[in-house]
Amino acid sequence: VRRRVRGMLARPEFRLPPPEQSLSDQRALTSRWLQLVADEGIGAIAFPREYGGQDDWPGFIAAFETIAQHDISLAIKFTVHFGLWTACLTLLGNEEQARRYLPGAADLSLPGCFALTEIGHGSNARELETTATYDPAAGGFLLHSPHFDAGKNYIGNAARDGRVAAVFAQLVTQGRNHGVHAFAVPIRDEMGNVLPGIRIEDNGPKMGENGVDNARLWFDGVRLPRHALLNRLGGVTADGTYASPLASANARFFATISALVGGRIAIAAAAIGASKVGLLIAVRYARRRRQFRAPGAREETPLLDYPTHQRRLLPPLAELYAVHFAHQHLVHRRATVAAGTVDAAAAREVELLAGGIKAWASWHCTRTLQACREACGGEGYLSVNRLPALKADSDIFTTFEGDNTVLMLWIGRHLLAEAERSTPAADPLPDDEPGRWEALFADRVRTMLTGASGRGQGALFRAAGAHLEAVLLARFNAALAAVTDPALVEPLAALRDLFALCRLEEGRGWFLEHGRLEPAEARGLPGRVDALCARLAPLAPALVEAFGLSEASIAAPIAPPA
Repeated sequence: VRRRVRGMLARPEFRLPPPEQSLSDQRALTSRWLQLVADEGIGAIAFPREYGGQDDWPGFIAAFETIAQHDISLAIKFTVHFGLWTACLTLLGNEEQARRYLPGAADLSLPGCFALTEIGHGSNARELETTATYDPAAGGFLLHSPHFDAGKNYIGNAARDGRVAAVFAQLVTQGRNHGVHAFAVPIRDEMGNVLPGIRIEDNGPKMGENGVDNARLWFDGVRLPRHALLNRLGGVTADGTYASPLASANARFFATISALVGGRIAIAAAAIGASKVGLLIAVRYARRRRQFRAPGAREETPLLDYPTHQRRLLPPLAELYAVHFAHQHLVHRRATVAAGTVDAAAAREVELLAGGIKAWASWHCTRTLQACREACGGEGYLSVNRLPALKADSDIFTTFEGDNTVLMLWIGRHLLAEAERSTPAADPLPDDEPGRWEALFADRVRTMLTGASGRGQGALFRAAGAHLEAVLLARFNAALAAVTDPALVEPLAALRDLFALCRLEEGRGWFLEHGRLEPAEARGLPGRVDALCARLAPLAPALVEAFGLSEASIAAPIAPPA
């Protein structure tokens, strides 16, 4: 799938435009590109086979990450339509609704939106205020935004192109609120005219991703037929009786917003893709750019030979490999859950992991692209060298599809609840150092959770971060254990070691305070990290070229191929 998408993006019509493009031109170009992607059948990869797809969720995420490496606006518009909108149809709708909408989704003749977030209720989706009240006399729903703050906000594809939206609203029937449900709501006619009762306000220019047409939506008593309700998880009969296969309102809510899991996995993939491009540009530049001459040397020294420069780029590179392996594991776990072969507890595990890796990958991306920009000096500040656009377009990832801080607190609360039910005792530390690191990280999570109740949000936030560090190291170890090519074991093991030692160095205060590290060992961590950076520096060019990025997507004059 990656090779197929790279081949498509290398075509002349996908050449990246000049940075000074107008807002309207950026949006028009992104729309043209999305149509070309649809024409290639790439968007429908994850669709059910009976609707022309391949049931290939990992392939869809691979395509998405590859597109994000080329242009993040295109990637986001791609996942809003082919990911979020169609996920609502396949996960929340019935077969008749899938037959009605998926063909138009596949060929992009019916562009879709995902309208969950409200102006006054960003992360708190359970309390959103848009209502869909069933009227038995009319045989349908009345969709309404009761005030300004109940407007849907930041809805991708809505300002220019969208014709239908998955709108999340409180379902009210027979005087009772049954919680958040999704509805398929037409917002424009075939000519692109906004339909009666719907107000669309363009969000306007943004810090980045200006190829995506975001807007606010309000509904003024819009009448919907009964079949507009995506009713797999809850439906209303003609007389207004509500029925659901899930007895618990809480279970219905989490199942209803399950489409967010795919969105968070996609955002993590985009963050990983942007980090790969940034690090490749910075490492290529650092290999060829020379500055200052060592005593007796005939040539100036390449930037990549300086220990301070190695410290800038190699720890983020090691962390990127760790995030990549954890994300790959998540993608395949989510595919298993979607196939219905695991229980609800496993589905919940995937939800939590998706939120955590999305948070970690997006924060890592923000830090890494800043480091890459600085490592390229003034050249990294020039728009032509891609880094400014990567920084601007990816910055939203930290609050997109869930604010990272809110996600971390959610994970922390879940971990605390699990710990209060049953906290296993710490296992003896293994003799091998990588195994010891993994055990240390897992033990830190258990220790942090012991008595965390009542210690405030800070304790939960820190426990969630420690948990994710343990997950990343465990997934790196698992990936390394699966390597069969002996030539790859040594560099990957060195990257794993660098990741673990950097995290230990970052958290050595905690490990010292709790007696998990000896003072001499803690003092030696910076030197060990420096030594590993020096050892990996000659391999850094190969480690970034291993991402397999296409030259058409790198497109940075300061980073020509070797």
